[in-house]
Order: sequence, then structure tokens, then C-alpha cells
Amino acid sequence: MRSSSARAWQELLALLCSVWLWVGAAQRTGPTPTAQSQGPKLKFRLAGYPRKHNEGRIEVFYNEEWGTICDDDFTLANAHVLCRHLGFVAATGWAHSAKYGKGIGRVWLDNVNCGGSEKSIADCRSRGWGNSDCSHEEDAGVICKDERILGYVDSNIIEAEQNQVEELRLRPVVSGARKRLPVTEGVVEVRYKEGWAQICDKGWNHKNSRVVCGMMGFPAEKKVNRNFYKLVSKAHPKHKHRLYLERQQLSYRLHSVACTGNEVHISMCPFEFYKGNATAACKGGMPAVVSCMPGPLFTTGSAPKKKQQRQGQQRVRLKGGAKAGEGRVEVLKNSEWGTVCDDRWNLLTASVVCRELGFGSAKEALTGARMGQGMGPIHMNEVQCAGLEKSLWSCPYKNITAEDCKHSEDAGVRCNIPYMGYETTIRLSGGRSRFEGRVEVALGTESNGRPAWGLICGDGWGTLEAMVACRQLGLGFANHGLQETWYWDASNVTEMVLSGVRCAGHEMALSHCQHHGNSLNCKKMGTHFAAGVICSETASDLLLHAPLVQETAYIEDRPLHMLYCAAEENCLSSTARNANWPYGHRRLLRFSSQIHNNGRADFRPKAGRHSWVWHECHRHYHSMDIFTHYDLLTSNGSKVAEGHKASFCLEDTECQEDVAKRYECANFGEQGITVGCWDLYRHDIDCQWIDITDVRPGNYILQVVINPNYEVAESDFTNNAMKCNCKYDGHRIWVHNCHIGDAFSEEANKRFEQYPGQLNNQIV
Repeated sequence: MRSSSARAWQELLALLCSVWLWVGAAQRTGPTPTAQSQGPKLKFRLAGYPRKHNEGRIEVFYNEEWGTICDDDFTLANAHVLCRHLGFVAATGWAHSAKYGKGIGRVWLDNVNCGGSEKSIADCRSRGWGNSDCSHEEDAGVICKDERILGYVDSNIIEAEQNQVEELRLRPVVSGARKRLPVTEGVVEVRYKEGWAQICDKGWNHKNSRVVCGMMGFPAEKKVNRNFYKLVSKAHPKHKHRLYLERQQLSYRLHSVACTGNEVHISMCPFEFYKGNATAACKGGMPAVVSCMPGPLFTTGSAPKKKQQRQGQQRVRLKGGAKAGEGRVEVLKNSEWGTVCDDRWNLLTASVVCRELGFGSAKEALTGARMGQGMGPIHMNEVQCAGLEKSLWSCPYKNITAEDCKHSEDAGVRCNIPYMGYETTIRLSGGRSRFEGRVEVALGTESNGRPAWGLICGDGWGTLEAMVACRQLGLGFANHGLQETWYWDASNVTEMVLSGVRCAGHEMALSHCQHHGNSLNCKKMGTHFAAGVICSETASDLLLHAPLVQETAYIEDRPLHMLYCAAEENCLSSTARNANWPYGHRRLLRFSSQIHNNGRADFRPKAGRHSWVWHECHRHYHSMDIFTHYDLLTSNGSKVAEGHKASFCLEDTECQEDVAKRYECANFGEQGITVGCWDLYRHDIDCQWIDITDVRPGNYILQVVINPNYEVAESDFTNNAMKCNCKYDGHRIWVHNCHIGDAFSEEANKRFEQYPGQLNNQIV
């Protein structure tokens, strides 16, 4: 009985277990954990380019094969788990769309979903090992916090020596060239472990050199006198041109490099690694040497000039970028600038743009209006360059139809540019963050060998100078240029060394601006009156809708008794003061203006609400002293009619479909213009005119300049002016050919007439 009873209990228990397992299996839905209790040990590594040691494309070694992870549904929690695999304490970010380049082999994991606390990526839910519908264009990357796990021994950061070269440099070999920047000629070296290694030049050609020069920020290569290097390397040790490569033991890493010339990075070219003892390699050869041709902005011995950039008819330009070599791509067609749609936009096409403009190959092909939205037509779509074209216009492309693209799809680029060392001659001190502080400039070295620093006088320091300082520091755009910095902590630098610094705003370094020279002229010499900056990664960008001015312009003879408020706000010509008020009239050229913010930050008045001025007559607050100049000029730029100089009430009149209004003047509301919105001033409101009562018949230029005194920082001031041709016969006026262009600026001319000298040579 006992045996039969025990057998019955066993059968019942087995039945219950089978039912429980079946129910559990039936209820399991969605992705499943990838863990295998007896599965192979996983290994992980970071790969790709360009990257630092704690970031890169994440690659996993599973089933004896390296592969990648798809970015579908990727999260920061996934990155946390992966960074811990790599020996870092946590992740600070992640990257999608093969930011660090496309991997090879299998895409091992897809739709990974971690909670963040898992000990292994195999414990996270996914579609399973090798089950993916992704291509390598969707390879995920991680950015790990640069802090190692205490006691971590088994480093999983494995060098991908089989197929990766991630860092490269040009090493000047002639002793005199090592002090000059940019470095345009030298031995090509690749990063290897803790040092650098050379490339054997057997089979090296101009296509390889083109790729290297592009990586170094140069648009083209030039022929190297290889015999010169051979002869010099055999010269006597005391020879003044003795080569660097003769003074160290060479260690070759690569050979048989075979680029096609259109690659943006040498790691994309076919090549082979030396194995074993590389010091005995490259018999009959020598280290590969490359010579590059710098673009006009980086020609040795000449400061960048706007005129250099405008030689010939420029048909491609960059707008909206904080640094040289980056921005929204704009092209000129039928005398009108427009943008490029990002459909099929890639690194090959972006590199053609970069090289055409005098930079190297492209670091990034930006999509989705990352550099701000343009205005006007979209001239090109689906541009498909092979990478060797001289101009973007030489590449096949499609014309735009109304439904094809919007400006939210404007393409942009970030180009490789040469290293100039500008950031080493400037620094900020005393600020609350690295984006702000008192500006200090390098003056050479002290007796102890340390750099000597000095302050810049705050007199006349403004937004344009701050733009250059922030660009030189690599901190983006200027938010404010400050003439007083008493509220920041003082440093041990107290000497004022520069005064009267005047920049046009486009310079790459303060050393390219003008100043008083060796004669220091500063009204307030204390450190509290030194120049300071507040920098920002984004900025606004105002642009006038030119066609609307042309469409709405007309003349009105307005009775004086209706102009008292306008006179109070100085909207009339100076001769109106002598008129027989309230009799008579003033002749007004009226028009509408629509001012768009196409930048990446809201346009906000510099003054806080506490300092806004209430105007009883028009019953609103003025948040800016001067927002717009309206002027009528002769062909040579002489002013014949005084423009409106009163401040405006800034608000969002209308916005794009997906943008909400944020600013409204009514009821002491916040003032500004939101990104993607515009402020409309209709032709029938007070002060929306130019008083032309005293103007004689003739041909003139109507000019509108937004933010003329650079009171509020923007990413680009070159598009703040609009000019139209006007014909006035004494009764009627014809306004035509309105376009965005450089302004005739008396104020700007005065800024530079006072300071003809160049910056002191003490500033490197």
C-alpha cells in the first residue's frame, strides 16, 4: 500500500509540475532574456572612430565571433550595463546610427531592453542572439563615465587590431617645421597602444595622401620630394635639417595601404598590419610622408580675412555653426541662396562640401536641421556624390517638389579642420562654470617657464569680441560680452595688457582682431573692469523675410495731428520738429516686416523686465533700446532719410505648425522670439516706416538692419541686413530686388577707423 501510495503521489506531483510549466510557457510574451547558464563567455570592446578611450561602437564577442548591437529601442540603462562590462562605473550617454562607424560581421543583439541593474547584457530582454533585422548603419555606441570600477582586473577593452586604425597624426620631421602651425607636412603616424607607429610607404600613392590630408583638415594633397627625405636622413647628425625619424627607432604598424581617395578616414581603406617584430619591417622602404595644401583660412602667416573667402563666385557656404568648418549647407542657384534636403545625405557628399570650402573631409553629415533651419528655397535633394567631385554642384541630385522636403530637413556638415592651437593662448577665470569668466590672454612665458597671462580692458568690449573669444575657446557662441566683471572671483592675474580690441565677429582668434597696439588706453584699470564673456552652445539667429517688404511697400501722406505718439518715440525725421504742428503732413514710406528666429535658441532682450521702459502713448513696454534701423541710402551708402530707431515689443506673432508661442507683450508678458516663430510688424502700425518728406526724386536703397548694435548675441550677424532697390519719382515709389546682404554700417566703419593697428605680437 505504501509503495502504491507513494507512486500515486509522484504521478500527481509530476502532473502538477507539467501543468505549471505549460501555463508559464503559455503566459510568456515579448522579448526574452538572452542568458544561457552554460553559454559561452562574453567579451566586449569599444571600436570605431573618432573616439576617446571611454566611448565608441560597442562590440560583443559571442559564439567565437565579434559582432555589434542594434540601436533599436536602445536606452541609457542598456549603456549602463555595457559600460560595467567594460570596467567603467556607469554610462553618461549612448549613440545611434553608427556614429562611430559601421562594424562588420553579425549584429548579435536587437531590441535590447535592460533595467540598468543587470550584471550581464545576457540578462536583459532582447530578440535573442543573432535574431535581428538591422544593418550596420544602426550600430549602437556608448559613452562611459571615465571612472574605473575599483578592483577591476579583467579589462574587456580589447583593441580591434584586425581592422581598425582610430587615430592618426602628421609628425613634422624637419626641425624648423615643428614650431609652425598648422602642420602641413610630415611622417604619417597611427596611434598604437601607448605610443605611435609608422606606415611603410611601399606602394603609397596620392590617393592615400588625399585621405590623410582630409583627416588633418586640408582639402588637397601635394607631391612630396621623397628623394629629399632619403638624402636628409643620411646626412650628418649635425646637419641643420636632420630628420626626427633618424633619431628614434622606427616601429612600423601598417603597410599596403590602398585608398581610392574618397574615404573620410584611413580606417575605411584596405591595408594590412605588421605582425611580430615590426622594427625589422618595411625593407627597402621608409615611413610614409605626406604634404598637404591648406585652405585659405589656414594659410601660414596670414590672418583669416573675409575677402579671402569670397574670391570668385562662391556657390556653396555654411551658416549657423559656432566653429569654422561647420554649419548648415546653403547653395546659390539663380542668384538666390537656398538649402539642401537631407534625404540620402552622407559623409561622401558632406566631404565634397568641406573640401570645396577649403576644409578637410567631413567628420559628420548632419541631418534634421541640426544647424538651424534655413529660409527661402530648398534647391537640392538626394545629392549623391562619389566623393571626388570638386564641387557639390558636380554631383547628381534631384530638384525639389512641394511635398518633398521642409526646412526641418536641412542638411549640415562638420568638417575636419587643421589644429591651430588657438585655444592654448586664451582662458577664462572666475566664472561659475567653464562657459563664463574673465578673459585672460597668453603673453609668452615667465622666468619659471610657466605661461604669462594678462587681462583685456573692458572699454568697448561687446558681443562681436565675445563671439571670437568663445569660438577660440571652443565653447560655442557668445551669450554676453561683459565690460565689467566685479561679481566674479578674482584670480592672481591683475595686469591689463590689451585695450581697444575690435573684432568683426568672424575671426577664429582674438589675435586676428584689431586693438590699440602697444599703447594701452583703458579708462578703468581695475581687474573688475576687465573684459568677460558668457558662452553658450546655442544661439538665436534673426532673419528678415525680404519678399514681404517688397510686396507691402507704399507711400502715405499722414497728417501731423496723427503723429504725436510717433514723434514722442523719435520715429520721424529731425525736420519734423520744425513743422507747423498739428497742421500739414509727413510723407512716409510704409512696409511690413516679418522677423524670423531661425537659430537654435530663443531671441531674448538683454535687459531684464525690471529695466523695461513703459511708453504711455503706445501703451507697451520697450525691452530694447534699439532693435531695428530703417534707412534710405544713396548708391554709395550715404543716408538721405532717417530710419526708425525706437525699440520694439518682441513677441511671437505666428509659429511653425509644431511650435508653440511663448512670448506675448500684453499684460507685461515675457518678450522674445521663439525658435521657429516670427514677429510681424504690419505696415499700418505706428513707426513702421521711413520718413521721406525731405527726399528728392531719384534711385535709392532701402535698408533694414535687425539688432544693428549687436545688443543681443546671435549665431550669424551677416544675415541681419536686407537691401532693396527703390525708384522714387516724387509721388510714387517702386521697391524691387529685395535681398539679404551686408549692411552699409556707419557705426561699424567708425569702430575700425579708430584702431588701424593689428594685435600685438605678444599674443601668440
